[in-house]
Amino acid sequence: MKFTRVFAFMALAGLAGSAYATNGYFSHGYGMKAKGMAGVSTTNTDDTFAGANNPAAAAFAGNRIDLGLDLFSPIREATMQNWGGSGMDVTIESDSNLFAIPEFGYNRMVTNDLALGVTVYGNGGMNSNYDLVPGTPVNFFGAPGRLGVDLNQLIVAPTAAYKINPSHSVGISPLIGYQLFKADGLGGPTSEHDDSFGYGVRVGYLGKITPTVTIGAAYASKMDFEEFSKYNWLFLENGDFDIPENYNLGVAWQATPAIKLALDYQRINYSGVDAVGQPAGVGGFGWDDMDVWKLGMEYKYSPKLTLRGGYSFTDSPIVGASLAECMAGSVDCGETTLNILAPATIEQHITLGFTYTLASGNEVTMAYMHAFENDVSGQGFDNLGNPTGINTIQMYQNSLGIQYSWKM
Repeated sequence: MKFTRVFAFMALAGLAGSAYATNGYFSHGYGMKAKGMAGVSTTNTDDTFAGANNPAAAAFAGNRIDLGLDLFSPIREATMQNWGGSGMDVTIESDSNLFAIPEFGYNRMVTNDLALGVTVYGNGGMNSNYDLVPGTPVNFFGAPGRLGVDLNQLIVAPTAAYKINPSHSVGISPLIGYQLFKADGLGGPTSEHDDSFGYGVRVGYLGKITPTVTIGAAYASKMDFEEFSKYNWLFLENGDFDIPENYNLGVAWQATPAIKLALDYQRINYSGVDAVGQPAGVGGFGWDDMDVWKLGMEYKYSPKLTLRGGYSFTDSPIVGASLAECMAGSVDCGETTLNILAPATIEQHITLGFTYTLASGNEVTMAYMHAFENDVSGQGFDNLGNPTGINTIQMYQNSLGIQYSWKM
């Protein structure tokens, strides 16, 4: 266990400060080719991120290595009207707004039908850092010190995929996770980092049902993590914080030799993780399950240059409640107050990207993402349970990533 912990810390060093709060605490995509197409990935077979997307795709990926780095910038802001019943409206922007997040993949065709590889990627999303309320020694929640939380998740996904026949494959990826968490300014008994390990599995299918149409499906179990013992006062189930069950379905159509259109549907079941899925009134963050739709296009401009674009849409997992709804017992009451810590309000992304093939056959891929600003408002309360004003949380995001790929 000592060696495993040392390895996890070394690997996580590159993921420190990850903040992929795009679809909850999931990234909009994994691998720069997927990120350039709004995260469409279920039917992608031209990179090594099958362990994060669809393990069956590895059987068609060939021998390659992909190494990427994303510069990710989430801009978060929160407003409390009549803060603490003081009559003062307070707006503060989170200071943590730029993160460098690497990802890595390797794939090897052991035989014509069997592929083995590994994908290493990160999740996150609750990385916020709010200053004190102006003119006071306390933060939004009335406690001393800056307010914020820091969540980093590293996932290592060894992958095996097998071609049942030349057009169909299945795959499996055991998921090995390590996460690090810290909370500041909540008035709790600790503000130190705590860590835990977790495990799950992802399985997938890929089928080329016609020369121009490919379909795919993948399912990932909930990743069960050890409890954060230092934060059993913050998270339900004695400090338990898991990665939720999720699945994705996809179809791609090669409309012409140069143009491919692809559509993915992703479901993320936050309701299965009490820490985030239970209502704020009983100690959770109140996040709803998410249905994410992703549409991407790929255009082979020339033998060396491929262009990409995409758009994705979902509903924010956070829902605000009015005073009347709160008085009527709405389960959404208090969500906007608690989720100042993690304002996962994003609903729409647009993306652009390209891949350029070098003379050596290796590739350079870049992807840009813009997540449109979205806000959620709801009734706020002071620490005695008295209604104050409206709390509003909002966020927009940009990211720019680059990936180098070796073909072997």
